[in-house]
Amino acid sequence: MRWSKRKPNPRWPAGIPKPCIPIKAETAPSGPHWLHEIKHDGYRLMVAREGGTVRVITRGGYDWTERYPAIVAAALRLPSRRFVIDGEGVVEGEGGLADFGLLHSRRHDQACHLVGFDLLTMGKRDLRPMPLAMRKALLAELLDGSKGGIVYADHVEGEGAEIFAAAARLGCEGIVSKRADRPYT
Repeated sequence: MRWSKRKPNPRWPAGIPKPCIPIKAETAPSGPHWLHEIKHDGYRLMVAREGGTVRVITRGGYDWTERYPAIVAAALRLPSRRFVIDGEGVVEGEGGLADFGLLHSRRHDQACHLVGFDLLTMGKRDLRPMPLAMRKALLAELLDGSKGGIVYADHVEGEGAEIFAAAARLGCEGIVSKRADRPYT
């Protein structure tokens, strides 16, 4: 069987910021300004709510709202009526780790949930110029008490190499390291 990559949607949905794409590094950074998150094996998704409407948009700009009803329902239960959350859509396998095979099979779309790692807008405010640590704090507050469908992606501070090694021992895909003091660019 021959596989081909789907071309990105040439028309990005209005009102939803494009996602930042991580850069692969040979070593994990360390220092007081770095936050490290588990790299989940899933689909990068932007979840946007505007009043009673939720859209789930892929990294390529495609609308997968109908595909992930648990994410949509969770977004509608959140207290803010207007936001954009950046995250990873995952289906958990045995042991609680994301299982890309289950996600990609499409047989488990109902079980897909969002691991939210950044809050880009809330209300009428564009939060992208704010430092990551502040955006994550606002996201944690927004998701506090969430009853599934969308969960907060916590982070660890410390030596990147040690955190990467620990993630590898757990069977995780890796880590994503981000500067706590940087805007979303």
